[in-house]
Amino acid sequence: MTLQTETPMGLPEYVYEAPVRLWHWINAACILVLAVTGYLIGSPLPSQPGEASAHFLMGYIRFAHFSAGYVFAIGILGRAYWALVGNHHARELFSVPVFSKAYWTDFLSWLRYYLFIGPTPAPTFGHNPLSRFAMFFVFLLSSLFMVLTGFALYGEGSQMGSWQERMFGWVLPLLGQSQQVHTLHHLGMWVIVVFIILHVYAAVREEISGRLSLIGGMISGYKTFKK
Repeated sequence: MTLQTETPMGLPEYVYEAPVRLWHWINAACILVLAVTGYLIGSPLPSQPGEASAHFLMGYIRFAHFSAGYVFAIGILGRAYWALVGNHHARELFSVPVFSKAYWTDFLSWLRYYLFIGPTPAPTFGHNPLSRFAMFFVFLLSSLFMVLTGFALYGEGSQMGSWQERMFGWVLPLLGQSQQVHTLHHLGMWVIVVFIILHVYAAVREEISGRLSLIGGMISGYKTFKK
């Protein structure tokens, strides 16, 4: 038994619903802004010449970071809601059938394929087993970690009594206080950056070698097996 399902060549299937596609591209923009501004917050630019009152560069960078963080967090909540009301493909981000033997069989087939030591597996309209594993255990869990630590650090700046401090202040002592959380938050950024690089590589390779309209599918919503 296998989790893969074959469909007649060229027959499209509506996979990515409009809210999922909208979330995907907004999420990509948020990650770009968060990564760039987060790096600059951790490694600030040289001091600007002239009067300090004439410069607010780091203030703008922090504002962009915090704004993108809010949008990113709200997007995750919206994506979780759509997993409940959307089609079955929308739920793949939030679950992995780790107790299924067929899943792990297909997982190994896709792993060999991406390592250039195995044949091209039968294409699948939804996330393949390897990408489903990476989306849940790398992207989703890392994103939740970044939201928790990000709001904890934001609450520290908002001071005692703010809703951010009341809701997320417990994260700081749990992970070893402020500096440790700053370091872990910074490392989490690199985990997501590496994931994005591999994600783009896998999408482009699947578009070419797998003969599946993966990139176009995230624009139109339809995936099609190409001849």
